Amino acid sequence: MSLERLRKEIDSLDRKLIKLLNLRAEATKKIGKIKIDTGKSIYRPEREMEVLRKVISLNNGPLKNGALEAIYREIMSAGLALERVLKIAYMGPQASFSNLAALKRFGSQMAYVACGSIPEVFLEVERGAADYGVVPVENSIEGAVTHTLDMLVDSDLKICSQVILNVSHNLLANCAKDKIRKVYSNPQVFGQCRIWLQKNLPNAELVDVSSTTRAAEIARKEKNSAAIASLLASKVYGLKAIASGIQDSLHNITRFLVVGKNVASRTGYDKTSLLFSIKDHVGALYETLMPFRKYGVNLTKIESRPSKKKAWEYYFFVDISGHKDDAKIQKALKELEHKCTYLKILGSYPVGE
Repeated sequence: MSLERLRKEIDSLDRKLIKLLNLRAEATKKIGKIKIDTGKSIYRPEREMEVLRKVISLNNGPLKNGALEAIYREIMSAGLALERVLKIAYMGPQASFSNLAALKRFGSQMAYVACGSIPEVFLEVERGAADYGVVPVENSIEGAVTHTLDMLVDSDLKICSQVILNVSHNLLANCAKDKIRKVYSNPQVFGQCRIWLQKNLPNAELVDVSSTTRAAEIARKEKNSAAIASLLASKVYGLKAIASGIQDSLHNITRFLVVGKNVASRTGYDKTSLLFSIKDHVGALYETLMPFRKYGVNLTKIESRPSKKKAWEYYFFVDISGHKDDAKIQKALKELEHKCTYLKILGSYPVGE
């Protein structure tokens, strides 16, 4: 088949695709009206995950699943914007990893609000200035993001979704590597690039700042300075990528949470996050965790944090497989409540990734 004929075939397919996409958009608008009329939430993460799973199951190639998922993410973002443009708060500024995580979850058609800190993200959602917030909660190398855990203790917001982001760190500057005297970045990022920095920039001063994009802003203005940030930051702030993929582990993954005022419905592929505090006696934690074993509930994570209210008193953050409405989890939580001094369900949400 000739090149010209193949191009005509693509043009014909494009016409059909545009027609079908607009038909889908019309159906989405009708769904949005029903949601508004019945007082239901516009964004439904459980439905989003259901659509993506169906799309992947129907895929026979040659498009890869990841490519198809990215395409549908934008289709759903555009459809959601027809219902209502949501405001998404994230720890900024623009081009931060939290920004990238927010874009991965909600697509390019939403309105994004950059915040200066994790508490500010929570505050924006709590007071209604944003519909949802995106915050980091743990990194595969550096562990838990304690500011997020501390905010979850007192906030009434619920976890309604999660985002898993493969993190690639890059050395950005407008000078040669051997001219770099200072490197700016977030403290956690320095921890993830420790070996590379010791080997390649042993004499450079490492300066902590609030975010990777703040680092890029400073490096753009300051002579003989560099930032460790995303490649998107290099484009936004006009810096050159001196070295790419400088993280010490190839499996550098950060998990982000989407927090909001709505609770996600059960999908069958869910995770529940909760926190509790326990009585101070020998074997208390073991006794507290027994209901999960009794009812066959899988614990996927446990993390402790000082309560900051009383010396040597701790909160335990736990992730379990399943939804809070699952029968076995309801039984386990009912027994758990009697063994704890405090119990709070932070949210049940689709695993998704």
